[in-house]
Amino acid sequence: MSSSAFDSALAPARCGLLHRSRLAAWAVVMLLAGATSVAAGPSVMLAEPTNGATVSSPVKLRFVLQGMTLAPAGDVVANSGHHHLLIDTGPVSVGEVIPSDATHLHFGDAQSEAEVSLSPGLHKLTVQFGDGAHRSYGPAMSQTITVMVK
Repeated sequence: MSSSAFDSALAPARCGLLHRSRLAAWAVVMLLAGATSVAAGPSVMLAEPTNGATVSSPVKLRFVLQGMTLAPAGDVVANSGHHHLLIDTGPVSVGEVIPSDATHLHFGDAQSEAEVSLSPGLHKLTVQFGDGAHRSYGPAMSQTITVMVK
């Protein structure tokens, strides 16, 4: 077989290998960037504390928002809002106004970090994203963790 015929015969294999190499490189880049899915929707989470952590009061909170815009209370703009912390209770249904009381804390200045005082013991913390009028985006825009306060 001539060298040009040999090169032509290997071209499809080289093309497939190159394609797989580029695909693998793309996957590594996406993982390093923190992407879990190419078509992931908006999400909210507590980056700090982590689920199951043992913490001291006051508890430092760090909220993370993806796919929506952080805005202060009163700014009623589509796909924007602010964080709420629900203590020892679960998420609020879509469209319901999130109460404002000792167990439903509002971070209406668009804070992404805060500290809260909690009594010793086991606590369920739910971060809930709500719009500028404090209407919940529902369970899909919430995350619940459990922490032990010493």
